[in-house]
Amino acid sequence: MIDTRGVATVTLDNPEKHNAFDDKIIAELTEAFAHVDSDPAARVMVLASSGRNFSAGADLNWMKRMASFSHEENRQDARALANLLKVLNFMRKPTIARVQGAAFGGAVGLVSCCDMAIATDRASFSLSEVKIGLMPATISPYVVAAMGQRASRRYFATAERFSANEALRLGLVSQVVSDEGALDAAVHSLVDLLLANSPAAMAASKQLIFDVAGKAVNDALIDMTCQRIADIRVSAEGQEGLSAFLEKRSPNWIQ
Repeated sequence: MIDTRGVATVTLDNPEKHNAFDDKIIAELTEAFAHVDSDPAARVMVLASSGRNFSAGADLNWMKRMASFSHEENRQDARALANLLKVLNFMRKPTIARVQGAAFGGAVGLVSCCDMAIATDRASFSLSEVKIGLMPATISPYVVAAMGQRASRRYFATAERFSANEALRLGLVSQVVSDEGALDAAVHSLVDLLLANSPAAMAASKQLIFDVAGKAVNDALIDMTCQRIADIRVSAEGQEGLSAFLEKRSPNWIQ
């Protein structure tokens, strides 16, 4: 759903199963994320869920089916989830995870792939895979990027639950609020901030982070950053933004 301001909301809507996901839901989410990313009407995406919990991770019936899969079937099944996470992580539009209740297993991966995450103080998180003899493999690049190697080494191994405030300390979430009313207000405030900014500049800035993170600062990297700022200064939105600033008016992307 995309509202008149350009805010797309994708909702996990299976509260009877605590918004657990299976291969069908993974395919639907992948399609939804790709649609939002390609739709020029969408400027921001909120990933939300219905009911008391954000997501319990993998659906039990799906796990029962996986138990009888061959090695190749398991690899293909994992590839579908890996593709979902890749699409979400590299979306050009800013993404916000709205987290209430439990976010377990693969759901921590979804939160990690969003640019920002806001949680209620009753939210809890767990990377619970080792409890059943598995590991958080497909989500690991994103979780480690979000909360760091040191914390990942603890929580991948212990499978313990950790609180929203601990998730905030680790960097997995960016804000903790008191309840769902405050959660909606905080998401709304963040959306307002994002809608005031150039869509093209936000997309370019997000890509810039991926391109410079972990790289050595050398002449090639410096040249690349100089090229990027030169490109955006002469772009349509760059010119509009500079003109609006100098003319003391709002740019044309602010409705």
